[in-house]
Amino acid sequence: MFVFVCAGCGARLTTPLSQVALPAHAHQKYGNGIQLPVLMESGTFAVDPEPWGPPWRRWEDIDPDEAAARGIYASVYALSDGEPGAIVIAPGDTRGTLLIPEKGGGYCCGLDGGDGPNMACEACGRPVASRIDDCSLWQAVWLVPGAVRRLPVGGADTAPLSWAELTADGKRTPPFEPIATWGSEAGVNHRWSWSPRWEAAAGRALAHLLAASEGRPVTVPDGLIAEVFQRALDALLPAGPPARRAVLAGPGRPVPDADAEILLVPTHPQTGETWIPAGPAASAYQVPLPFGVWLWLACPEPYLPVPASGGMPDGVLRDDPPAPRPSHLFRADPGAFQHTLVRLPAVRSPWLREILESLTHHMRARLF
Repeated sequence: MFVFVCAGCGARLTTPLSQVALPAHAHQKYGNGIQLPVLMESGTFAVDPEPWGPPWRRWEDIDPDEAAARGIYASVYALSDGEPGAIVIAPGDTRGTLLIPEKGGGYCCGLDGGDGPNMACEACGRPVASRIDDCSLWQAVWLVPGAVRRLPVGGADTAPLSWAELTADGKRTPPFEPIATWGSEAGVNHRWSWSPRWEAAAGRALAHLLAASEGRPVTVPDGLIAEVFQRALDALLPAGPPARRAVLAGPGRPVPDADAEILLVPTHPQTGETWIPAGPAASAYQVPLPFGVWLWLACPEPYLPVPASGGMPDGVLRDDPPAPRPSHLFRADPGAFQHTLVRLPAVRSPWLREILESLTHHMRARLF
């Protein structure tokens, strides 16, 4: 485990933390006026290897070779010239910090970090982090990499859980959840919706599915997987050529068939590594899914019946009804989709570049 201390005076700024993978929804902006929860689990931190935050440069001011060297293969609105390696933690895991009042501008319902670091070391006043809690953004504290140092504490970190242990632990991410909104005269409103985590995960995965398609149709298994991906795949890919087949694969699953050219596989929540099958299936294109999303698809949580009368049946531990279904079809997150697609070399293909350049049109058509 580690603690982060001020690079200026050495004062301790966090509780002891263990490193995990950066969530797929770390930079997601979801809806309008939405109250999103805390991004990171308490006691964890993640590192963003890419630059993020101010200062920003417009795409017109960036040489294409420079962008390609940074792994960006298609145009974006702007690129960050911030320092790479920002560390994200839960707000409750900070210690010894103060908000900087003059760095609170540019927000709607809270802080968005648009003015640069808005938290300072209490001991020496050095700006060390940005607190994010504005509407439609995940609540988090982003430590400035050059302003903090990481120090080991206690014994050695425990080894990452094995795939078998993760599967047995059973931490799934439900596809539906209540979403809180601002702006009601009666206070906070809640509605059931598709999970923002799922929408971000699907945006990233859809970019990979399109790259793996090579311009041919793609089919996915029936059920929830098809509900999440098939409508967008059918709309974005041409009909006619023989379809490429995508299947769900991962720990504890049957060995993929030889004709499965695309595999939907989990990423390890602690290390970020993608599960890789053994044997010939290892050559298939692996589309990453966050482990909690993948596990729900592989082993969905059963909805237990509500007894009509009398006591609970043997073996039934609860009687709550299924979560209400959202009122609209699933739509992948456009920001996660664009962020991923511009970083895939396949986007240089004219047909895939056309999909990217028509993203606004596809959003109006409610594919995203």
